[in-house]
Amino acid sequence: MSAPSRSSARPDSAESANSGGVQFADIDAFHRWYAVVADRTHMSVERLALDELDGWAYDETTGHIRHRSGKFFTVESLDVQVTSGPVQRWSQPIINQPEVGILGILVKEFDGVLHCLMQAKHEPGNHNGLQLSPTVQATKSNYTRVHGGRSVPYLDYFRDPDAADVIADTRQSEQGAWFYRKRNRNMIVEVTGEVELVDGFCWLSLDQLYELLSVPDLVNMDARTVLACLPFEGGRPALRRSAETEHPEAENAFVAALLRSEQAECGVHSTHEVLSWITDTRIRTDLHAERGSLAQLRDWRRADGRISHDSGLFFDVIGVGVDAGGREIASWTQPMIEQVGTGVVAFLVKRIDGVLHVLMHARTEPGYTDVTELAPTVQCVPQNYDLLPAEARPPFLDEVLAAEADRIRFDTILSEEGGRFFGARNRYLVVETDLDLAQEHRDHRWLTVCQLAELMRHSFYLNVQARSLVVCLRSLATTSTAPREAR
Repeated sequence: MSAPSRSSARPDSAESANSGGVQFADIDAFHRWYAVVADRTHMSVERLALDELDGWAYDETTGHIRHRSGKFFTVESLDVQVTSGPVQRWSQPIINQPEVGILGILVKEFDGVLHCLMQAKHEPGNHNGLQLSPTVQATKSNYTRVHGGRSVPYLDYFRDPDAADVIADTRQSEQGAWFYRKRNRNMIVEVTGEVELVDGFCWLSLDQLYELLSVPDLVNMDARTVLACLPFEGGRPALRRSAETEHPEAENAFVAALLRSEQAECGVHSTHEVLSWITDTRIRTDLHAERGSLAQLRDWRRADGRISHDSGLFFDVIGVGVDAGGREIASWTQPMIEQVGTGVVAFLVKRIDGVLHVLMHARTEPGYTDVTELAPTVQCVPQNYDLLPAEARPPFLDEVLAAEADRIRFDTILSEEGGRFFGARNRYLVVETDLDLAQEHRDHRWLTVCQLAELMRHSFYLNVQARSLVVCLRSLATTSTAPREAR
């Protein structure tokens, strides 16, 4: 494949590193490079009262928090009614960002090994400041330069791709509990020619990225959702692994079962049965979500410069002021959502006839475009259920929290999207279980990894937390991260 010709995609020489590329012989070399980038870049974030935000104000007509440009996003209220579940009506703030942004990763083979072009990038909500991001991570307001700042490097590879170079291209949702019908274009585009590197970018192999997933708060949410869309099919040797050549079953039965799962088009349930189940769930779930004014929110209060739930749980809407180096603009203010507590996001997995299956949950959230998406087995902030009825407690949560150490295959704290969420973190787990198949809940089904990959080729089937966990699960098939004790 020839590389696309895009002179506009090449960065200005003042921003560029030497031609060629930053690659790493080992993970230690990456961490040394990453430390250097962290030392020479900065972002300071200050909490502000919502009424102190420059350029943001409560709209007198709608009651929304809106930017003076009319772009970016608004903070609104949502009144939710649902016919099933222990809580059938509530109100909440929610972010409405109707623009479709671009999340994209450039990939290129070096010596036959596929590498991804990643950026070390600060976001105001990142728990630790600097994290690994996709090649491009931009809203439409950003890449059309509503803010008057600099252009987004490498954007033209994704705005005007050659069809032959596109490995993955699909719209995917984001957090349906905090975003109203938010979706981004998730893309992976392959290049073969020389790519001039902008400072702060580097090439990482898939195995290196998978190893870095186990580092807390390093690979950001946007990178994880794009990596999840990478297909493991089509005869591309750089994207496929062999259970026989890399992980003989005698060495690691868990990994062998995982690799079979990547190739198993049908498991306990056929894909036809899974699609019918999802459709049935969407149809029988009667969800009504009405947008309204923040001034009319029930059970929420505006005090101390923020919007908070009366219980002190769930999340707050706060304001921040940002000063940054190396970004499209040097300073700005904005509202953000601050999660209360650390969440638990977990897959229960089980070997069935030698093939690893994942227990997926058909989950309804008020901000989803199509009512229900497949979520991890467990996705919650446990403390939020202290004030809710006992029947509201998520199924299988106790199974995850009580799991013995030798059943936990993956366990890392990872950050959520740092551009809109302040310090939001979840504990991501993959836990092997011996649950009886008869214990399958009406809203849960066992799927293979291959079936999950097929669903991710289409929009609005797997939610963003599930996509993150699919990448974490796939990382266990690498030599460096495979669980050694599984037999």
